[in-house]
Amino acid sequence: MNINCIDRYPELQKAFDTINAHILDARVNLGTEVFHFVSSLTPIVNVDLLIKNELGETLLTWRSDELYGPPYGPGWHLPGGVVRYKEDPKIRVPKVALSELGCEVMFEETPLTVTSQISDTRVVRGHFISLLYRCVATTPPKNENKADKNDPLNGQWFWHRHAPEKLLPAHETFRTFINER
Repeated sequence: MNINCIDRYPELQKAFDTINAHILDARVNLGTEVFHFVSSLTPIVNVDLLIKNELGETLLTWRSDELYGPPYGPGWHLPGGVVRYKEDPKIRVPKVALSELGCEVMFEETPLTVTSQISDTRVVRGHFISLLYRCVATTPPKNENKADKNDPLNGQWFWHRHAPEKLLPAHETFRTFINER
């Protein structure tokens, strides 16, 4: 039996109206608080970029623990981003490359794999469906954001010959792809 929550709990309509009034355009940005609320109710779809160079190295970025907290950091991970409302994932791929790395990429339009990452401990940001895209950088990443491999800062990048020991647990599923030449 389907229960109409608004009929049963009319105060929900007021809450929904308040939330909607603060979202300017869900296709652009929900805002942190609304995004966290939504991510506690439903899986979030994201794209991850497997960017390889001519040596077969993989471009990874560093995520600090302060930014997302356990179980997401600190560690190396593939650059990635959340697909926005009514956005084709193929539109998000070049946007991620530009915003996270300052470079442009060419990519295969069909994802290499689709994975579901579920955290047993998190409610907010606790379930992601990830689309992994094979990419090649057509312009170099911003040199000023290149990491010291032994002392990286949040958001910095580095080319890795193999999957590093400090790979984020959520990206362990991509280790084989990172190690491929």
